[in-house]
Amino acid sequence: MTISVRLNDKDTDLIKAYAKLNNISISDLVRDAILEKIEDEYDLKCYYDAMEEFKRNPKTYTTDELKQMMELWDDEDEEV
Repeated sequence: MTISVRLNDKDTDLIKAYAKLNNISISDLVRDAILEKIEDEYDLKCYYDAMEEFKRNPKTYTTDELKQMMELWDDEDEEV
């Protein structure tokens, strides 16, 4: 897919210089920047959702409690 973006000369020069400095194509730079922005916003949404859940149920667990709940153990703890 091809996407067109209108930029002023100053922004165009900045983007070209940044891409050249980092030895990447403008296409790679733009794609990576957009995907990173989407990922950041998704991560932030997950954080806010988790904080809301925590406010509703502020129970916390120790690592040992979590291991027991999930039936996990370290190799050192495994019985032979």
